[in-house]
Parts: sequence; C-alpha cells; structure tokens
Amino acid sequence: MLVAAVVGSGIMAARLSGGNDALALLCNTIPTGAILAVLIVVFCGISGAHFNPAVTAAFWMRGEIGAKETIGFIACQILGGIVGTLAAHLMFDESLFQLSLKVRGGLSQWFSEFVAAFGLLLTIFGTLRWRPDTAPFTVGLYITSAYWFTASTSFANPAVTIARALSNTFSGIRPADVPAFIAAQFAGAVAALFLAKWLFKEDLVAVPVSSPEAPRPSPAE
Repeated sequence: MLVAAVVGSGIMAARLSGGNDALALLCNTIPTGAILAVLIVVFCGISGAHFNPAVTAAFWMRGEIGAKETIGFIACQILGGIVGTLAAHLMFDESLFQLSLKVRGGLSQWFSEFVAAFGLLLTIFGTLRWRPDTAPFTVGLYITSAYWFTASTSFANPAVTIARALSNTFSGIRPADVPAFIAAQFAGAVAALFLAKWLFKEDLVAVPVSSPEAPRPSPAE
C-alpha cells in the first residue's frame, strides 16, 4: 500500500500537473505522508509497522528484534514494495513490467539519502522515547517535509528504492543508481542509531517547561 501510494500518486500527479514539476511533486508528497501515517496506525499493533529495511535493521542492532524476524521483515518489505509498484501500474493502465530510466545519481543525491534516512530514524527513536503515541504523525510529517528539503526527494527506504526502480514513471529511479541510494540509507540509519543511543538515553528524564524545577533562561538568553 505504501509503494502503491508513492508510485500511483506520482503517475496521477504527472498526468494532471500539466508539466509543472513543483505541482507534481506536491501531489506526490501529500498522499505519501498521509498513507504512511494511516499504515502505521493500522499495522503498528501487528508488526510494529516495519515497512523499511533500514528501520528494521536498526531495531535489530538495538537488540529489539531477532535475526530471523529481521530477515523475514526485510524479505516481506521488498516483496510488498514490488507488488505495490505492479498494483499502481495496473490501476493506471501502465505497462506492468518496467525499468526506470530516471537518473538519480551523484554526491548530492547520495548525501540527501543519508540525511533523509538519518532524520527518519532520529524521528522514530525520539518519538518512541518521548511520545510513542504520536509516531504515525511525526513519521508521516517528517517524510512529507523531507520530500522537499532533500535533493533526492527522500526515498529513505531500501525496499521502496528497489520497487521504484521497476517503474519508469514520475517516482522512478534508474536501477544503476539503486545500490548507492541503499548504501547511503543504511549509513544514515546507523549514524542515527548511535546518536539516538546517546541523545535519548533511558536515564534521561524530561522536565516539563512549566515545572518549577525547569531551568530558566538567563537575561542574556
């Protein structure tokens, strides 16, 4: 459903935007962030809403899921992403099997994917530490935002990257560019994992701003 939304909204956006790339990207962005929030609410109680191999691998590194479960999740994520692409093609009467020709390469794109995945994982870890009930919305809003502040439009998901390589449409990525994207995504996830371990350590207790114990700014601040 996630990839069907990404690819499908991209096809719809390209058809209706009249060649306006900014409008097309906006029309691709909103459904992606919205469906992500919905899917997290729906599937959180079943699988923890693991839709992303980089996220799953990070939770494995944290010791919160086992190796067998990790492998199973990642296999399902990749397979599900591919099925989502095929479903989008069927819905919009596109050729079922495609390979993208859209070039997404170069240092700026790779660094963008590092930043996108880093921010996503930090958002997830921080939300789970302080406000786990808001995870669907913080994650959905982060991806909505990252579509626009990263040069790569924030894939931030290896399974989605693979699936988008199979669609020569607005949201596609050339297969030759996929390995570098995935490497950057995993690197960003690992960097976020180490920062979060220090930044959101369990012995840290948040003090409400309204509390008498809360530190007050000096006049200079």
